[in-house]
Formats: sequence, C-alpha cells, structure tokens
Amino acid sequence: MDLPQVFSVLSTHEVEVAETLIGVINFLLIFLAARTLAEVLVRINLPTIVGELLAGVLIGASGLHLLIPPTTGAQLNAGFVNVISSLASVPPEAVPDLYFETFPSLQAVATLGLYALLFLTGLESELEELVAVGAQAFTVAMAGVILPFVAGTVGLMFIFQVDLIPAVFAGASMTATSIGITASVFGELGYLKTREGQIVIGAAVLDDILGIVILAVVVALATGGSLQIAPIVKLVLAATVFVVGAIVLSRTAAPAFDWVLERLKAPGAVVVASFVILVLSCFVATAIGLEAALGAFAAGLILSSSKNNHAIQQSVLPLVSLFATIFFVLVGAGMDLSVINPLDPSSRSALVVAGFMLLVAIVGKIAAGWCFVIDKPTDRLVVGLGMMPRGEVGLIFLGLGTSAGLLGPSLEAAVLLMVIGTTFLAPVLLRIVLKDKTPGGGNTIPDDVAANPVGLV
Repeated sequence: MDLPQVFSVLSTHEVEVAETLIGVINFLLIFLAARTLAEVLVRINLPTIVGELLAGVLIGASGLHLLIPPTTGAQLNAGFVNVISSLASVPPEAVPDLYFETFPSLQAVATLGLYALLFLTGLESELEELVAVGAQAFTVAMAGVILPFVAGTVGLMFIFQVDLIPAVFAGASMTATSIGITASVFGELGYLKTREGQIVIGAAVLDDILGIVILAVVVALATGGSLQIAPIVKLVLAATVFVVGAIVLSRTAAPAFDWVLERLKAPGAVVVASFVILVLSCFVATAIGLEAALGAFAAGLILSSSKNNHAIQQSVLPLVSLFATIFFVLVGAGMDLSVINPLDPSSRSALVVAGFMLLVAIVGKIAAGWCFVIDKPTDRLVVGLGMMPRGEVGLIFLGLGTSAGLLGPSLEAAVLLMVIGTTFLAPVLLRIVLKDKTPGGGNTIPDDVAANPVGLV
C-alpha cells in the first residue's frame, strides 16, 4: 500500500494519530536502548557514545528491525507492525508507509543533534592549547591526518579495487581524533598536564579542524562525482579561509556577542543567541559551497573565547545529550552488519577490508607519535595511542557518508568497525601503558601553560 492509498483508506485524523504514535514509540525505543547500553559501558570505563551506536545496531537493520531507516530497504519487525496497528487502530498493511512517512522528521532532529555536537566541539576548542606545544602538536596532527588518509585511500583503491570517491571518503574517516575520550583517560590517570598530554590535546584540537575541513571538501566533491585539481584547490582554500576567519572572529566578534547578550533579558537568551550564530555560520558555509557541518563547528570556534562560554555550553549540552543520541543511534540502526558475517563466504572480503582499515587507523596514529622533534624526554607511544580513538568525530564522518550515499554496505560496516575498534582499544591500551608510570615524572609542564581543556568528561 503506497501513501495515496493510505490516505484514501484512513481519515486525516487517523493518519495524524498513527504518525504521532509512531514518532513517540521511535523516541522511546531510541532513548531506552541508548541509555541502557550507555549505563553498561560507563560502568566498565568505556565511552557512552559506543553504547548509543550499539543500541542502534541492536534495534536497527542488523538487529530487531524496530528502527529502520528507509535507505536500508529492510522490513519492519512483524510483531512491531502489529503492535502499532493495534494501538493506532489502523490496518497492518498501512503501518510501513506511515512509519517511513514520519522518518524524515526523526532524521531532521538527528541532524540538529549533529550540528549541536559540532557546535559544542568548537566551543570546547581552546585555541591557547595549541600555543603551549604548538610545533609538536601541529606536526603530530598533520602526520596523524596524512598517514592514515593516504595509506587508507591508496590501499583501498589498489588492493581492494574500491572506487575513487568511496576510497577517499573512507580514508578521510580515519583522520579524526576524539579529544573527549583521550582527555578523559589522561585526566583520570593524572597525565593531562604532562608534556605528552598537552601535545595530544593540542594535536586533537587541530585534528578536529583538519578533519572537519577534509569532511567538507570530500562530501562537496563527491556530489560532483570527480576529483579535479581546480575544485579541490577552491574548496580547500574556501574551507581554510572559513576556519581561519572563524578563529579571527573568535577574538573580534565574541566581545560583540557578549555585549549583545548582556542586554538581552528574556529567558533562554543564551541558547537562542548562540543558535542564531550557529544558523548564520551554517548558512555562510553552505552559500560558499561547503558543508553546513563545517559551519556548525566554526560557529563554536567563533564563540569559544566568549566570556559566556561556560553558560553557552551548559545551555547546549542538554540538546546534545538528547538529539546527538538520536543521531548516533540512527547511524547504528542503518548499519547492515550481515555483510561482515564470518560464516558467509561472500562476507569475508568485507571483513578483510575492515581489518585493513583498523590496522591502518591504529598504525597511522601511533606512527604520528614519532613524527615530531623535541629536546626533552617524551613518551612517544603515549602520544600515538592518545591520538588513536576516532569516537564521535569518526561517527560523524560515517553518518554523513551514509546519508550522502557515498559508501556501500561493506565499506560502511568496515568504517563502523574501524571507529568502534579504535574507540574501544585506545582507552584500554593507554591504561595499560600508563598504569605503572608516575604522573609527571619530570615531564609535567607549568600550570600557566597547561590549561585544563574543556571537554574532559
């Protein structure tokens, strides 16, 4: 039954009631599954974001078929269809069409969560941290982006015969570093103010910028279907100017923003004014041919030096907690992990690709720990391991690549396993390497140099 037939069989009121009920059930499923798994993972000192992703896998196309993005082509769970049919008093055959009709609204909320998360990431990027160990952080960041990106892209193209655009995007997905996960582990073990900790935090901040720029360039180029020199140069320059402009504005526009905010008296002024900047920045990014995601991140950078930074973060955090959860659950729900079933001979090639990507993702970042010059004793393995977790930034890459249709099922699953693998392994390996070492050990840098990074969770 297609949508016109649904409307011919049901009254407008019945359709509205059924769609509202489906929306409520979807939100309930997402939050119950996500929070349950997040609570389990946080008790074993693992990132809750992985729980949200696994929740999507559990209730999505690879699991119970309770949350099915239309792009997967999967069928809704028959029992779930019957429950909705009974509660909404509509024929069972009408439920799938009504279900998929409501899905764009859920995806819109998830996109808001993505932009709020990127906005918060920009807010948490304290640019002064790049100055303390600037040269080393810059070198580590560049190596941590270039090595996995080049090795991953070339390997996928020439070893596994992956097409150019998907290979470039998959390679780009390996460039990210999750500052939140690394900062959490370093903070817990007392290594945040060590030389290694500050190099990693500074490099991770820069990696966020480089990663989002690469994401914007690759997605924009993918829509044209080719990689030509002129468009690449144009987009790289536009993205660079855009981010540099945001950094400059963080010094000049933030005081003006604070001046306006001080004169606003209505409740909710902080979050509304902040989202005005967010929307404007996304609009400008889109207008010059970049991704709105880069605009969201740039908006956070612009307001990062605001004296109301803490208040802005506190107002945005609830939105991130709610809506970014939906984004990550939808990413997991859209994954078809049957393509990497080791018992299926046709799936073994996807497992090999996933293993290759995980290896490149780990080695590329660890090697970056040896790609800087310093005249003081520094544990380079700790630096490399600190750069390893892809976490939420890697999932943002994956989510946008999936929504843009750039990745096939096998490559989607391979990227997913790479993100999960590095996110799980990094905290564990860092704890193993650091557990027998005394924090500091002569490497601690002065408090006035080592600012405590926002984002320690």
